[in-house]
Amino acid sequence: QVHFVESGGGLAQPGGSLRLSCKLPRVITSVFLATDYAWYRQGPGKERELVASLDSDGLTNYEDSVKGRFIISKYNAQKKLYLQMNSLKPEDTAVYYCNRLQDPSSWGQGTQVTVSS
Repeated sequence: QVHFVESGGGLAQPGGSLRLSCKLPRVITSVFLATDYAWYRQGPGKERELVASLDSDGLTNYEDSVKGRFIISKYNAQKKLYLQMNSLKPEDTAVYYCNRLQDPSSWGQGTQVTVSS
């Protein structure tokens, strides 16, 4: 039972951009609208960390290292989350996951982002 399906990762050069997408195939629209969501990442040899969040009122928060570079958004009609990543740095290399902001669980496979020249 797949709850989160991430895509859009790949190889990018430093300074480049990628746009990650996340589908939530099992959630109903009313739940999607009422839930706070987030993007997380896990770099090589590191623990998973919160990168960006978007609450049900549209308020966003970002981890300090991505502020001004990443933008989290969602498309309610399609029950999708997005993470626009600009000015990418090698330290952004990680597997990126989407999930609920509170009590995240049922993790998807994530999408690999590699930033390298």
